[in-house]
Amino acid sequence: MLSRRKFIKSSALAASAFAITPSWAKAANGDVRVAVVGVRGRGKSLIKDVFRTDGARLVALCDVDTAELSKRAAAVDEEYGVTVSQETDYRKLLERKDIDAVVLTTPNHWHALQTIWGCEAGKDVYVEKPVCHSVWEGRQMINAAKKYGKIVQAGFQNRSDIGLKEAFPWIHAGNIGEIKMVRGLCYRNRASIGKIDSPLVPPKTVDYDTWLGPAEDQPLYRPELHYDWHWDFNTGNGDLGNQGPHELDLIRWVLGDPDHPQKVQSIGGRFGWNDAGNTPNMGITAFDWGDIPVLFEVRNLWVKPELNSAPNFKGSRVGVIVTCEGGEFRGGRGGGIIYDNDGKKMKAFKGDGGFDHFPAFIRAVNSRKESDVAAHLESSFKSSSLAHLGNISYLEGDEANGRTTEKFVSSDSNLKEAYGRFDAQMDEWKIDQAKELWSLGKELKFDSKSEKFVSGKSFKQANKHLKRAYRSGYEVPAIA
Repeated sequence: MLSRRKFIKSSALAASAFAITPSWAKAANGDVRVAVVGVRGRGKSLIKDVFRTDGARLVALCDVDTAELSKRAAAVDEEYGVTVSQETDYRKLLERKDIDAVVLTTPNHWHALQTIWGCEAGKDVYVEKPVCHSVWEGRQMINAAKKYGKIVQAGFQNRSDIGLKEAFPWIHAGNIGEIKMVRGLCYRNRASIGKIDSPLVPPKTVDYDTWLGPAEDQPLYRPELHYDWHWDFNTGNGDLGNQGPHELDLIRWVLGDPDHPQKVQSIGGRFGWNDAGNTPNMGITAFDWGDIPVLFEVRNLWVKPELNSAPNFKGSRVGVIVTCEGGEFRGGRGGGIIYDNDGKKMKAFKGDGGFDHFPAFIRAVNSRKESDVAAHLESSFKSSSLAHLGNISYLEGDEANGRTTEKFVSSDSNLKEAYGRFDAQMDEWKIDQAKELWSLGKELKFDSKSEKFVSGKSFKQANKHLKRAYRSGYEVPAIA
């Protein structure tokens, strides 16, 4: 009998562009045996998805926080009457032969390495968005999935929403004419994460070295370790790379899934909070694919009770607005509505939030067909990379006060209009933009083939952000 190692090697040599090798082992009844890695927020939701999916069986949970791990395992036992094993070391989990697939809901900085390790260990992988923490490591994930012939699906649940699957082809068919502009919106009522005077001491229940993994060991001045890692570039990508990838993926989808954009430019800042976060809570990013203007807006200042209204644009807060010659689509997860040019409702597309997304992954694991994957890794990588490119432009920006920023955006009518709405909200907050400054990001030209910046002021410096430095023992490998 051919050994597993020899099988993988021979399969890789014989593989076509994206051949999928057979799944190694299944439970006696044919179930795909699943381990969920990361058991807080999204992990809790994916556990439910496993239990409601025919042909899937939850056999293990994995988390570096023993308190969270034991609590979630107890909840599974109580709710479903199932006792699952508990692992704190992902690498030990991968050694187990009774696990066919891993579901990754860990912090962003772990996604690439855990996916690659999973593929190397012969596991199929479901990885949450953004699929990678940087552009370079996303490409290594794709190479690993191809090399080891594994199914990898991303957690872009919108791709399975029945309303959007109907709406976007309807738009593509020209029912309201050509697309003239696309906006992505991420207006979330977030609050300050606070700031402490001395570095945070991680909870004793957390294996902090493993929690850090590939990230730099930097002092943390936020009160909470969990979740607020999103607002630290060392481990997260801000809301452009948190909520944002879902809507960035919708932008690519409605545009016909183009390659990387030709140019990117982002402006933004972290206003009103004076906290330990370093990612922008207000930002506008412009992507250039050619003729159709694309803007993405992040507005995360918490709604103050006395203001009595949540910021929105044309009634939307999280989603996309697709402006066409003869009308406009406004929506996102759960579907959307077509309006005519007078603002009258024309047609509604009712969605389901992507209920079939995880079941699609299990079907793909069983069929070994890439065509059955609901959110393909290559496409999901490019949608995730939009956030990274926008953040790089922001990080390479020059500080400017409100007056300078207003002049900066004046040559672009769309950017000027968006900035005007941001400026009005910050006036309501009484933010002094002479003291709390904007970052005016560089316009950077990106080459899709080399996946590098090729021109723009400080583009060579910008390229340094495409790949991070990794801690010893947690390096993301280059996969040929």
